[in-house]
Amino acid sequence: MSMFSIGLSGLNAAQSALTATSNNVSNVFTPGYNREITLLGETKMGKGVQVNAIERQFNTYVASQLNNAKTQSSALQTYNNQVSQIDNLLADRAAGLSPLMQGFFSSLEDLASAPSDPASRQGVLGTANTLSAQFRAFDGYLQDMQDNINGQIKDEVTQINNTLKQIADFNKEISLARARSGEAPNSLLNQRDQLVSELNERMDVRLNIQDGKSYNISLPDGQPLVVGADAFRLDTLRSDTDPQRLVVGYSDGRGNVNALQESTIKGGALGGLMSFRSETLDKTQNQIGQLAVSLSVAFNEQHKQGVDLNGQVGGDFFMVRDPEIYGSKGNSGDASVSAQFDPDTIDQLRASDYTVRFDGSVPVVTRGDSRAVVTDADWNAQTQELTFGGMKLTFDGTPVDGDRFEVQPVRRAANGMQVAITDVDKIAAADAGFDGTGGSPLNSLTRSGNLDVSGLTSSPTAFSANKRYELQVSDDGKLSVSPQASVRVNGNAFDPTADGAVLEAGDEVTIDGVSFTLDALPGEDETATLTVSQNIISANGDNRNALALQELQGKRVVGGVSSVSSAYASIVSDVGNRANITQVNLDARQGLTDQLRAVQQSESGVNLDEEAANLIRYQQFYMANARVIDTAGTIMDTILNLRS
Repeated sequence: MSMFSIGLSGLNAAQSALTATSNNVSNVFTPGYNREITLLGETKMGKGVQVNAIERQFNTYVASQLNNAKTQSSALQTYNNQVSQIDNLLADRAAGLSPLMQGFFSSLEDLASAPSDPASRQGVLGTANTLSAQFRAFDGYLQDMQDNINGQIKDEVTQINNTLKQIADFNKEISLARARSGEAPNSLLNQRDQLVSELNERMDVRLNIQDGKSYNISLPDGQPLVVGADAFRLDTLRSDTDPQRLVVGYSDGRGNVNALQESTIKGGALGGLMSFRSETLDKTQNQIGQLAVSLSVAFNEQHKQGVDLNGQVGGDFFMVRDPEIYGSKGNSGDASVSAQFDPDTIDQLRASDYTVRFDGSVPVVTRGDSRAVVTDADWNAQTQELTFGGMKLTFDGTPVDGDRFEVQPVRRAANGMQVAITDVDKIAAADAGFDGTGGSPLNSLTRSGNLDVSGLTSSPTAFSANKRYELQVSDDGKLSVSPQASVRVNGNAFDPTADGAVLEAGDEVTIDGVSFTLDALPGEDETATLTVSQNIISANGDNRNALALQELQGKRVVGGVSSVSSAYASIVSDVGNRANITQVNLDARQGLTDQLRAVQQSESGVNLDEEAANLIRYQQFYMANARVIDTAGTIMDTILNLRS
């Protein structure tokens, strides 16, 4: 091989090296770019140099570790951004619920000091309205977050689908490039790896490199997302059990979209959103709702023990939203369900959702937070009433085997919390004073008639004050009540108008709160009567029920274990701890991510100082080879001149 050929091979090699170095310098700030180096080798004949390859500096192992770290960091960052909003809301001393609850109970203390004072009564209504409005505001804020989470999930799924399609397209382009030249362009490889990195920041995926060339991507449970040049879509759809909730579905390419378990979506921004919603947002909204219901029911029950300025037994002071129930789309029965809170079992109310599934004709209740079966659920097949967790569910229609219902007792309960009265005179600050015999300083229970009864008592929570009831019992045990009222006999519902509905001697009868024992039926062809009335004599100046209402502040009315103040403090502490743990984990994970990024950049990143040195080195290399060619030309000219 002549000096010309040797020099020319050196010029070509130097030019390739200079081109690669120049490309490195120009892409120093290009995301996903991997530094290129020129690999030189001796020619087969051993004379001259050749360019074996332009190799990109890419370490698959380091890249995989970095992508995994990015997935976790992105999830924690998204989680932290969301949980910080709730933490700031609950911990705000000015806008939080704690000072408002304290103000409400302080107004009750003022009412107890002056029970007949219109100003103190108006103060109770004012603070109650402020407190209930803040409960509604909290629920509205948390519900807005639920809606925003739905929107963000939809956006993330759209971006993920676009990225999956681009990766599949790059697989095709790289395959064609390899077929044409035997090597894939480094630029296409860089762009595909950058897309994989971006995809990992959105969700956790599994990467499998087929034959060292094509990228196949799947979900953690193995369902494929990219196979060669084909991409499978993710979709968002409404949950079967909760219409207000968006979940992620997997499209199998044949038009079938199946909802994925939320636990399947892990890591990345999408996984962070799903985790935050299930672990913190749902729980906090339930806890706020539980607090609203527990306070309202306990206050209402105590309020009904008192008497207002009009001489009437107190009614409901607060209103809350009833439990929400969603039937599964797959239900084959025709049953519909309504639900109310049960004051008798309200201490069993928990900040949890439930699933009611019928196994045959028997309902099985499962808690949503712990997945534990509720063993103390009471099912009355005759009345089709199901009682559990501080609620009573009534089924209208016939549920069949496999029917499922999602129950959210307190998720939106705070949204409906309002003050039920507007007239200050209707605040029942006085004690009704029922003593079991009907007599008290404030009340008198009177009776007349010839019906043979004993043990006559009354209850303030059911019997209407200043109301009169007339009862007639015939010799065959038929009962008539005027005006119409709720009747129970021996603890069971009793319809006096039904066929065969008769009383017998010794029956315990309860009519709208008035209870007595029927000692004997009237004689033959006789009809006996009983007239009962409850009269409120006076309620002015009595503060006993106001004191009892004020004492609710320290009673364990939330779940039977916490006062309203300690329950709210527990909510604030729980969210604060979760926010702190997330921040600590994020800092640790971000530190690891930064270390891996530094390792990756040390190998694949562009160092301008190093590239500047390479430019000088390869320039000298080029000039030296040009000098070889110049020398060869001089020698050739000298030889030619010798002949002449």
